[in-house]
Amino acid sequence: MSERPLALFALDGRHLPLLFPPDVLSRLTGLADIDPTLVVRDFGDARVRERLAEVEVLITGWGCPAIHPEALAALPRLRAVLHTGGTVKYLLPPEGWQRGLVVSSAADANALPVAEYTLGMILLVGKDVFALRESYRARRGFTLGEVHGRVGNLGRRVGVIGASRIGRRVVELLRAFDFEVALHDPYLDPDDARRLGVRAVGLDELLAGSDIVTVHAPATGETRHLLDAARLARMPDGAVLINTARGSLVETDALTAELVNGRLGAVLDVTEPEPLPTDSPLYDLPNVVLTPHIAGSHGNELRRLGLTAVHELERLLTGVPLVHRVEPDELERAA
Repeated sequence: MSERPLALFALDGRHLPLLFPPDVLSRLTGLADIDPTLVVRDFGDARVRERLAEVEVLITGWGCPAIHPEALAALPRLRAVLHTGGTVKYLLPPEGWQRGLVVSSAADANALPVAEYTLGMILLVGKDVFALRESYRARRGFTLGEVHGRVGNLGRRVGVIGASRIGRRVVELLRAFDFEVALHDPYLDPDDARRLGVRAVGLDELLAGSDIVTVHAPATGETRHLLDAARLARMPDGAVLINTARGSLVETDALTAELVNGRLGAVLDVTEPEPLPTDSPLYDLPNVVLTPHIAGSHGNELRRLGLTAVHELERLLTGVPLVHRVEPDELERAA
């Protein structure tokens, strides 16, 4: 790779100013020959076709056009794909991996805001903030000094499903609080669980023994409807489910039934389908908090994703191993 390789943006240009604000863009342009005004949305575009033959690095992100075999053939000098988003599972065709391209992802950077959102919701749920907000609003008052016996985070039992990047971040953040944390992941090594400082348990045990269950497993064929009617029924009365992973991990009809009858509560940043139909009862239930897929990076948090790509490019140019390199054998179990 040349000292200052030709690079190209391939993403939704609307995100570019947030991913690469002036200071981050300056660092990037100091490392690579890249035109900030040229953002590829179609590799067949006549404006970029001539440049493709010289491109060594693609900076990709949300809205990246398909890098199909024809596009790869037009990129003979391509050596690296630095992705400012999370998953790269569908970014390249098999030919790209077979070619030995260096692929990096900003999934670790995107994990942080999801974990922060999750922690915030766990703390608020433990204080019963959402139910008490509804009560306060309906009554237009409250009894000063009244002690709410079910409120409190001391010793609250939290079950984390998935030792993913985000799941591990959540576990790390929970260490600062007085929670009992259990973790389920069928691929978790016992020694790894000990290093994380959590109790590794089976899924059914986790569900039955948790006040709050938070989902951080990848969406795969294996995890589709992981939480079905039978599994949801194992959760104790009054338990709360938090889902920031993918809606497909939870059987929507089964969860809706549990929420409509009031036995469970939920904080849902993702659903299946997404968004929910306009007539879904979940919009109006007091025991449900719906947010519009905001747990991941938004606003100024996108800067962290752009910086991740810049740091990876610096390593690439100096011959240092990439921190966030993705290997093809990781894709099967990836989100």
